[in-house]
Amino acid sequence: MKPIFSLLKDTIKIFVIFTACTLLFYFGLRAMHAEYEDFHRYDPPEGTAVKVSSNNQQSIIDRLSIFFRLGE
Repeated sequence: MKPIFSLLKDTIKIFVIFTACTLLFYFGLRAMHAEYEDFHRYDPPEGTAVKVSSNNQQSIIDRLSIFFRLGE
């Protein structure tokens, strides 16, 4: 009877620890989601930002050449 009680006790301990860790992970993910839900990644830059690319008119051959050379 003693080994069965010990096995049952260990099983309940593992179940409680697993449930607690699962809940901690779940609520941690919910907190992170709530924190970053209103984070605007595409706001216009502030300060002394410099535009890197330009929209100059290139021929299709030049653009294809750049595409094949650089793999863009």
